[in-house]
Amino acid sequence: MVVNLDSELREILEKVKDPEVPVLSILDLGIVREITNTSDLITIKITPTYTGCPAMDMIAVDIKAIFQEHGYQNVEVDLVLSPAWTTDWISENGKRKLKEYGIAPPVHSSDKTVLIGDKIIPCPQCDSENTQMISQFGSTACKALYKCLDCKEPFDYFKCH
Repeated sequence: MVVNLDSELREILEKVKDPEVPVLSILDLGIVREITNTSDLITIKITPTYTGCPAMDMIAVDIKAIFQEHGYQNVEVDLVLSPAWTTDWISENGKRKLKEYGIAPPVHSSDKTVLIGDKIIPCPQCDSENTQMISQFGSTACKALYKCLDCKEPFDYFKCH
């Protein structure tokens, strides 16, 4: 996670949203790895949530556009693949936003070896733990599809990785 980020740059980056989950900023998602701000260039390093994530190109375009709107003309966005992104990097605020949006946030640290179907995933609508996985793949590859057996609502679960 980026630390000691200039407050102005933080405010700008907070406006860049994940195109697949628009309630999350890229800071909430934890994909911003490093910012270098010199007199003539801002370099922002981002890590994809998974290799080949189609949202990364759009995020890079959005970063450059929002910085240009704020008067920064020389902005470079670089992809960093190592270390690989993990759901552990999602901020607590980001997890809260996911739940409010109707997506169950990751509930286990990615370093635990628990099969996805063995996890108890609480329903983001009613908080019931009486849920069932329908498919290992939800609306995007980084999510699984569940349904609540109490309120009967389907929901995405943001898979740990």
